[in-house]
Amino acid sequence: MNETVAAGPVTNRRILKIAVPVVLSNATVPILGAVDTGVVGQLGAAAPIGAVGIGAVTLSTVYWIFGFLRMGTAGLTAQALGGRNAAEVAALLTRALLIGGAAGLALILLQGAVFWAAFRIAPASDEVEALARVYMGIRIWSAPAAIAMYGIGGWLVAHERTVSLFWLQMWTNGVNIVLSILLVLGLGFGVGGVAAATVIAEWTGLAFGLWLTRGAFRVPAWRDWARVFDAERLWHMAAVNTDILIRSVILMAGFTSFLYIGADYGDRVLAANQILLQFLYITAYAMDGFAFAAEALVGQALGARAPDRVRRASLMSSAWGLATCVVLSAAFAIGGTALIDVMTTAEGVRAEARVYLPWMIAAPVIGCASWMLDGIFIGATRSRDMRNMMVISGLVYLCCLLLLLPPFGNHGLWASLVLFFAARGVTLGARYPALERAAAG
Repeated sequence: MNETVAAGPVTNRRILKIAVPVVLSNATVPILGAVDTGVVGQLGAAAPIGAVGIGAVTLSTVYWIFGFLRMGTAGLTAQALGGRNAAEVAALLTRALLIGGAAGLALILLQGAVFWAAFRIAPASDEVEALARVYMGIRIWSAPAAIAMYGIGGWLVAHERTVSLFWLQMWTNGVNIVLSILLVLGLGFGVGGVAAATVIAEWTGLAFGLWLTRGAFRVPAWRDWARVFDAERLWHMAAVNTDILIRSVILMAGFTSFLYIGADYGDRVLAANQILLQFLYITAYAMDGFAFAAEALVGQALGARAPDRVRRASLMSSAWGLATCVVLSAAFAIGGTALIDVMTTAEGVRAEARVYLPWMIAAPVIGCASWMLDGIFIGATRSRDMRNMMVISGLVYLCCLLLLLPPFGNHGLWASLVLFFAARGVTLGARYPALERAAAG
């Protein structure tokens, strides 16, 4: 992206150009999991399916811890673009790649401890654990590539290059799918073949990502080690990423506790909650596009010290986000029952899910502000506000659980989750004026 484009007006077309490829890219995510499951399902035994499932969830969760790298890189790069600091834009990509590579190498060295902890938290049969260890022992070797790609993703978002991000996702998933079929069904490599396919896909994905970001390597500053390792810039990046990590851990704790608490109400309620959470994931995938637009446009405007553009980017991207949430809520209201019936044939689970469907109809609209303000604050790198407001929201969620679970059971659980979303929106909204003041300089 050139500086003229970064300084250009915020328009609906520009927002959609960022958002639509992200939504399409997110739509490909479930396909990979379905293919991997289907491929190992052809082996004629239950253990390989369980092993790949446990192994993939474990490593994805561990890698997700480093998701702060995408968000922090996006905000800092967008601000550098807005400030017309080409040298810092290039140096930020180098920093992100080095952090991602170092984190991945650390996981390779610590893999024994990671695998041990995983099977203490989620015990499995001896056969499943043995196969899962094979899977994870192979796949862990792509950790540096997988985590470094978070940084590449954030850098591309900051440049509004979400079409490139879409093709990067398509390449990685496509190679993974083709090789999984070839190595497992064609060559008979079993669970190890699925893992090897992912390793090759992620390393070739990193190579493709480096090619997509090759413009940064034409700027000498990408290897200006004094700038790359500048203590003040590194400290700022570390502080931003640490705050985002804390925020993300609290958010994940909220969702994890929701599932665990739901299990206390029986298998049917647990299954119903899991089905309805898929509605929430659909909403999040759709909202990512407009949140990413906010990250890029707000970050660029703040870097340019243009408070009017910050406000316009925030309002316009949020308007699209709200419209999307209203459409999704209406779709869940009209077709939610049919979607539940597609997702399960168990009549008891269907009946239970219908009881709690109204909460899922309300969730997109109530949660809209939290999703959009996340994007706005990421772009502005107001990570301390994100951390502090998430702590407050987490306490609100905990209080709601204590007050609402005893009298209302699973309805109280859903109410607590929805109020968690509302608290995030209200608390971040209260801090938004300070964000605009910071943009004014």
